[in-house]
Amino acid sequence: QVQLVESGGGLVQAGGSLRLSCAASGSIFSIDVMAWYRQAPGKQRELVAGITSGSSTNYADSVKGRFTISRDNAKNTAYLQMNSLKPEDTAVYYCNSFLTSELLNTPRSYWGKGTLVTVSS
Repeated sequence: QVQLVESGGGLVQAGGSLRLSCAASGSIFSIDVMAWYRQAPGKQRELVAGITSGSSTNYADSVKGRFTISRDNAKNTAYLQMNSLKPEDTAVYYCNSFLTSELLNTPRSYWGKGTLVTVSS
């Protein structure tokens, strides 16, 4: 069974920083992509940033220059460093991974349960 567990959310003032972590565990054969999505109240879930196994990255325009995604392949962990946070960054942040488990032998998408980030003005 594969699990993604996020941590690092919390309350921060505008202009502050937070670092989110996403640890993948279980019978994992390989991880292709790790990504962060977010969903604000009343809005659709949106992609924030993604990183491939080769460390190629992509970002939503709204976070470019402020957020940085990284991963530690040895630990099956992805990180999202969030700087210069704005109130509009307030959302539940979800970790997503496209990976192959040792049981299924076919890549599929997995989701974490999310971590709340609240940015006060």
